[in-house]
Amino acid sequence: MTATTSPVPDDRIPVIVGIGEISDHPAELTAGLEPLALLEAALKRAEQDSGASLLRDIDSLDIVNFLSWRYSDPAAQLSAKLNITPKHAYYGPVGGESPIRYLHEAAQRIARGESTIAAICGAEAQSTATKAERAGVTLPWTPFAHDAPEPLRGASYQKPTAVKLGVFRPITVYPFYEAATAAHWGLTPREALQESGDLWSKYSKVAADNPNSWLKRAFAPADITTPTPDNRLIAWPYTKLMVANPTVNQGAALLMTSLAKARAAGIPEDRMIHVWGGASAEEPRDYLDRDQFFESHAQNAVLKAVMALAGGSGKAFDAIELYSCFPCVPKMARRTLGLGADVQPTVNGGLTFFGAPLNTYMTHAACAMVRKLRDGADLGLLYGQGGFVTKHHGLVLSRHAPEGEIAQNTSVQAEADKNRGVAPPFVTEADGRGTVESFTVIYGGKGEAQHGVVIVRTSGNARALARVPVSDAPTLARLTDMDRTPVGTTGEIVTAADGLLEWRAVH
Repeated sequence: MTATTSPVPDDRIPVIVGIGEISDHPAELTAGLEPLALLEAALKRAEQDSGASLLRDIDSLDIVNFLSWRYSDPAAQLSAKLNITPKHAYYGPVGGESPIRYLHEAAQRIARGESTIAAICGAEAQSTATKAERAGVTLPWTPFAHDAPEPLRGASYQKPTAVKLGVFRPITVYPFYEAATAAHWGLTPREALQESGDLWSKYSKVAADNPNSWLKRAFAPADITTPTPDNRLIAWPYTKLMVANPTVNQGAALLMTSLAKARAAGIPEDRMIHVWGGASAEEPRDYLDRDQFFESHAQNAVLKAVMALAGGSGKAFDAIELYSCFPCVPKMARRTLGLGADVQPTVNGGLTFFGAPLNTYMTHAACAMVRKLRDGADLGLLYGQGGFVTKHHGLVLSRHAPEGEIAQNTSVQAEADKNRGVAPPFVTEADGRGTVESFTVIYGGKGEAQHGVVIVRTSGNARALARVPVSDAPTLARLTDMDRTPVGTTGEIVTAADGLLEWRAVH
């Protein structure tokens, strides 16, 4: 790809000019940095990376939602630390896609002439906070804001039955997509697990070479997928090494300005990364209100839109970051992008191995993508996701300016909704025959099965959640058969003494 002369004025062309990261491993617990301090450090490193004095003139500030510590007004508190008064100062809701959304929206503000210097940043200190709580140590941090509203998370949107059965957290919901997609693609559970192991091994190898990673070790596929005391099963078929690791202390920041401002500041052209644009869409917040679990219409619409920016092919991207909270997400994404099993899915290392500072992993991934593009890659894709396969956002970056101005209306919600089928009604009372739509098994702290949960379609084609008690060993064995998926299997629905539905295989 060759550089083009853009008809857009230089002061309306957004470019990323600075990146900064910090991974805090304190020698003493009380020396650990709180999230606000991590943000400040990351921003100063981003300014240093840019080679220009930019922090004092920030007029747009976006902060990714914290979960390891709570502040009364994070945007105002960080602004005070930096001695800035941004016109736009935003602390947003929970969502793993939010860093990509903030980057995209900051670029749009610059393109509209509403901003000159924008900062996007996020940090978590869950490792230190958890250790301090367990040790009964009071940290010398900004006092925890108990009066600040608790962020709304996925469980806030789920049905009471899902909460009762324990399928209201990411680790117990994503397995439903894992099982349904594998069956839809015609894979046995063993084949699907092998694909997950191969993919996750690639993430680990990138993390092993990333100086900002929390876990710098390359794992073989079998090390990732084989349950052991140190790699216990959490929710079938996911082991500990197949899920995000939030117990980290990490912060990241990016600085964006206009091409005109960057040139005036003396920033070399080969340090500037252009924002081409992107797309966003969402699924219904309650996963039980969706039409099926073998694809995401919102994900498909977003990825097809970003492919269109790259000429219509996923192969046009020299580097990609596919969100990696759980294996089903990048496995779905790479198929929509038309990429094979040999895909290199990350520039950063993944939420298991690089670390998962909760909502802000993609801030770090964006920093890694900037480095990759500066090193010679031409076109990069950042794909972030939040909730339970709920919120999706993609963004295209390049060493070169796009041919036209960055689009302002980038929602592809209408496309996603057009392709969505009618969701079956959800019921809490049923009997008779029930066919497995998807399932998981939940495990305890020592890797012991606690119970299974099955999404079933009733004889009337309603949808229900049903438990498989641990005492029903034959049905649990049917769910965990590695060579034959239970998806599509019909069994018997009964009502247990506590009023919850149960499902058992017909033997």
